[in-house]
Amino acid sequence: MLTTIEGIYENGKVILKESPPVKKNSKVLVTFMSDDSNTPASQKRKLGTMTGTIKMADDFNESLDDLSEYI
Repeated sequence: MLTTIEGIYENGKVILKESPPVKKNSKVLVTFMSDDSNTPASQKRKLGTMTGTIKMADDFNESLDDLSEYI
């Protein structure tokens, strides 16, 4: 079973925000994520960059001939 729990590393200790759903000793993996707000993932995307690039066919709502026996 894989479970993700958010926490904070502070003064040499990992403080979890909630209790893990295990009752016995378990293996864990710890991944450190930076709080750097200059990373590309945290930059806001410019809205509307794809405007006008997607075209919908005029007969989009018409039934498909391949499915006529099921309709």
